[in-house]
Amino acid sequence: MVGMMNDSTGGDFILVGFSDQPKLEKILFVVILISYLLTLLGNTAIILVSHLDPKLHTPMYYFLTNLSLVDLCLTTSIVPQLLWNLRGPAKTITPIGCAIQLCVSLALGSTECVLLAVMAFDRYAAVCRPLHYATFMHPRLCQTLVGVAWVSGLGNTLIQGTITLQLPLCGHRRLYHFMCEVPAMIKLACVDIHANEIQLFVASLVLLLLPLGLILISYAVIAQQVLRIRSSQAWQKAMRTCGSHILVVTLFYSTITAVYIQPNNSYAHSQGKFITLLYTVVTPTLNPLIYTLRNKDMKGALKRLLGKDPR
Repeated sequence: MVGMMNDSTGGDFILVGFSDQPKLEKILFVVILISYLLTLLGNTAIILVSHLDPKLHTPMYYFLTNLSLVDLCLTTSIVPQLLWNLRGPAKTITPIGCAIQLCVSLALGSTECVLLAVMAFDRYAAVCRPLHYATFMHPRLCQTLVGVAWVSGLGNTLIQGTITLQLPLCGHRRLYHFMCEVPAMIKLACVDIHANEIQLFVASLVLLLLPLGLILISYAVIAQQVLRIRSSQAWQKAMRTCGSHILVVTLFYSTITAVYIQPNNSYAHSQGKFITLLYTVVTPTLNPLIYTLRNKDMKGALKRLLGKDPR
């Protein structure tokens, strides 16, 4: 089998990244380093607080813990290599490192897409079925839904990752990106990649647009339910319940769909790598802030663990 990863004659891949803008590289290094440290701190705090505080042993925080774990692993699969390349002239990544980065980031990105849909379903149950919420969202169902999200990500990687890494590479190994990502990698192949682009588009429909469609349906039903009550209090309660998730979904999907639904368009311009930077680095940093700043339960749990709230 001749493919991108087992062609040993070409050496390491070159991640061009932002090397055409040296001044921007220095700024990005500082911003991304701070962002990564905040990601580690924020998401680790959510995982620990949700685990240690009994009041947070609910479906919502079970899903949130998994989201934080996905974000932690996703950024860690990308940012250390990115920081290394930003700080010096060397912009290389080994073939094995590139394959690992591609597979891990693809699996986790796909998992997050499905997990956000699962969390929207949970919010639907909380708003539209409040009296039966505890029995409806029982632990076994929650574990099954999370399992589906993780398996979906793994399955997508086994299919897309394997196909991409098997493509023959005959020319240069310069990736005009800061990471090994499918839309950028398939451009290195020396064969017709039209079939690969179709396959990528179909996979994106299933793992991006289908979950997004389910999210929109969930919130459409929630909005219909709240409007039927015609109460400002009901509307405020629904926004408290769903507001954080809506913000997270908006941040994540508005960027990742731009890359994967029309990879030719996004990668034909330099904006492609900036868009990728948003959903791989910025969004995982903002998610913990969104969920803690807008969430009284999480803020209360943090105070209790820090000994500032005796209740």
